[in-house]
Amino acid sequence: MEAEPLKHRPPEAQPPEPWPLEPWPLQAQPPEHRPLEARPPEPWSPKSRLPDADPSVSLPLLSVRDLRIAFDGVEAVRGVSFDVHAREVFALVGESGAGKSLTARALLGMLPKEATVTGTVHPDLSGARGSRIALVPQDALAALSPVHPVGDQLAAAVRSVRRVGRREARALAVAALERVGIADAARRARAHPHEYSGGMRQRAVVAMATVNEPDVLVADEPTTALDDDHRELVLQLLADQRESRGTALVLVTHDMDAVRRHAHRVLVMYAGRAVETGPAQEVLAHPWAPYTKGLLASLPHPDDKPRRRLPTLPGSPPTLGALPPGCPFTSRCPLATDLCRHEEPEPRWADERSVACHHGELPDHHPPGHHAPSHHPPGHHSPAPPAPHHPSPRHPLENP
Repeated sequence: MEAEPLKHRPPEAQPPEPWPLEPWPLQAQPPEHRPLEARPPEPWSPKSRLPDADPSVSLPLLSVRDLRIAFDGVEAVRGVSFDVHAREVFALVGESGAGKSLTARALLGMLPKEATVTGTVHPDLSGARGSRIALVPQDALAALSPVHPVGDQLAAAVRSVRRVGRREARALAVAALERVGIADAARRARAHPHEYSGGMRQRAVVAMATVNEPDVLVADEPTTALDDDHRELVLQLLADQRESRGTALVLVTHDMDAVRRHAHRVLVMYAGRAVETGPAQEVLAHPWAPYTKGLLASLPHPDDKPRRRLPTLPGSPPTLGALPPGCPFTSRCPLATDLCRHEEPEPRWADERSVACHHGELPDHHPPGHHAPSHHPPGHHSPAPPAPHHPSPRHPLENP
């Protein structure tokens, strides 16, 4: 007689955790922002520490003033200003459609021909793309030619800038692949992109961007399609380039943890404008703008209860072609007043930070001699940012 098979009993249904917060628009204040919590360092902590910017550099490598990018009369980037210094990681963050990638590509001169650009980028490095400024793209598979070996593509990048022979260019290409951790680089250089894994392809485009040792690297969402291990590897490769060559890195990302680990300064964008900027550790630990607070409050945390619903920003960003009068964040902000609905806020500065919000937290004083970058006269150069301090890293959803 056959034994009766065991009956499968599904687990008892657990009631969902109660919604921890009232819907954000109904609150008098945005969701509580919990500063980043101190955590023990990972095993590779010596390389994970935030490196210092170079305090001896007094002039920025790039100065952007009142950058505006329009398509058919509709402004997609509206008056963005910032400086990028040598050995600095400058992060551009915000929701999709905020204008981050357009801003970054304006530095490279890689905007579509139908774009109308005003403002200044000094110096203009678009004519030195590949030698003084280079791009690490988001989609490595699309960036690499499918019909040529990876090593040949790197060698072509070398010969486009340097007057070297084919053999020397190939040797430099193999050395670049070795620097980014690709094993057996001489053999791998003969392989085509489809023979590489996703992480190897991303390392290959980092090698291509850095093979000519540029002054500025623009990384446009370089870790979006990678797992955690490869993400940290690519970010560390970019950090190593910054440390060894003094390269400045403009990092376009949605990854706030990458900003916390690697960025010196951060610029938060919304609807084509900068809503908050300042030292990355200070902005993440104590944001001033309600939009920044909402972004950080919506991040998940490993200690959250199962099925806990995260606070969310209600609605979606406005259409750039039909921006409402006043502040474009008004319909999503719990602090909005009639002033917000009728008047778009201008940036206000204190110390090294700025906020474009009528209700953003801001000290009531300006230090002597302080000047906001967006109001610098022509020819003015900002001082180099101070070397960032190293506060204990905290997670944005932890209680202080």
